[in-house]
Amino acid sequence: MLYLASQSPRRRQLLEQIGVDFSVLDVDVLEQRMRGESPHDYVSRVARDKACAGLASLDHANQDQANQNRANQNRASDAIVLGADTEVVLDDEVFGKPQDADDAAAMLRRLSGRTHEVISVVWLVGAAREECAVCISQVRFAPLDESTVATYVATGEPFGKAGAYAIQGRGAALVEHLQGSYSGVMGLPVFETARLLRDFNAPAA
Repeated sequence: MLYLASQSPRRRQLLEQIGVDFSVLDVDVLEQRMRGESPHDYVSRVARDKACAGLASLDHANQDQANQNRANQNRASDAIVLGADTEVVLDDEVFGKPQDADDAAAMLRRLSGRTHEVISVVWLVGAAREECAVCISQVRFAPLDESTVATYVATGEPFGKAGAYAIQGRGAALVEHLQGSYSGVMGLPVFETARLLRDFNAPAA
């Protein structure tokens, strides 16, 4: 049984797109970069922490059901949990989700006219095995004037999005060039995820 350790509607949509059957787990993981930690290591750690937290929640539920039927226990022991994290990186700085409108505008001004990285890491974690896949895309923004920034922030779309934009929404109009994975920039690289599921004996379709 596959579980998605994320409440992201975009990740749910992308998994559904490739025909994956899964259930959703609500996990709470601290997303804070450690001193000296590279952006790649940070994104990978957070993604793995989400998957491990999801598996731990299933283990806890399994213990609570220890006196119930054996089928419930077997489902938990066979569980595979998918954790993912995606971050925007510019000049070795990780751009998380904006705290407010001013923060969103500041991020967009920094990204204006420049190429940034989008690092997306997917982890699959089971009781006896874990593997990951990494996808790094290069995204170049067109130069953005103050009116464009203000209009986009006013839509509300930047909130809850790494780097303060959504490539699958109105934010697409800000992107001059993409080299890499469109779905990876959205939050879950479909090709890498499907391959990882196959390698983990959890076919994507």
